[in-house]
Amino acid sequence: MAIASFSLPLTYFPQRPFSYCCSSSSLKQSNSAPSNCIANKALQEIQNSGVIACLRAQNADLATRAARAALDGGISVLEIVVSTPDAFEVLRNLVHDYPAKTFGVGTVLQAKDAKDSIKSGAKFLMSPATVMDILVGVSVGNALYIPGVMTPTEILSAFNAGAKIVKVYPVSALGGVGYISALKRPFPHIPMVASQGVTLDLIGQYIGQGATAVVLSDAIFDKEAMIQRNFDKIYQLASVAALQGKQAVERKDSCAGFGMESFTPLSGPLGESSLVESRLVGPMDFG
Repeated sequence: MAIASFSLPLTYFPQRPFSYCCSSSSLKQSNSAPSNCIANKALQEIQNSGVIACLRAQNADLATRAARAALDGGISVLEIVVSTPDAFEVLRNLVHDYPAKTFGVGTVLQAKDAKDSIKSGAKFLMSPATVMDILVGVSVGNALYIPGVMTPTEILSAFNAGAKIVKVYPVSALGGVGYISALKRPFPHIPMVASQGVTLDLIGQYIGQGATAVVLSDAIFDKEAMIQRNFDKIYQLASVAALQGKQAVERKDSCAGFGMESFTPLSGPLGESSLVESRLVGPMDFG
């Protein structure tokens, strides 16, 4: 099946109206009509966490043990890359053993893989590009789909096609924190995940400048630790990542309550931070 990517005009899909998450405990907006409880719950978990751990491993045993170390360390949202051997079996086992966690599958490029992911318990799917067969077909009513985007045109096209959230990729190559900050000015209403090259010390900065969450791969599943099967190190890195994500989300929510659009935290390896810059929302911030 061919992969459809973006060459669509901005007006091809009408923008869908907002509705609220079906959970009575949250009134966060999502782009859906009608409201989708599964997708909205996954989106809410990602918003609350601020961190999506991305795992790729050479075999199923390594994937399982590394995932358990990260989850035990405090990670609440975890993505398994579809190319991991026996990825769906690993996913099913983790879903069974960690029912309170939110699991997804990454680098999904085919509708079949999307369907298999959902059958195995995935609550969200991610791609490095936007696969229209998944966005408007497979994921509807079954899981949250996070399409990959790079440009403002791709962001708006994906959102108008029904995406509740997009993945800005490869964010480091595009300018990092500054690129997210620039994108959020014209698109403050579109949730964005920052992916590629994000390190632990940048979690607070990305979220402070408007990212809903960051994707962490090597920052948690350190290459050397994976080779040496050093699961204690993965546990420790996961603990730091989870704490920094939680703190960054809390600071962001606090700033939003005071009408601040963004903040720039100074973050250290243990998550210490201070508020060094904030701005009130003004008319020039949205265009």
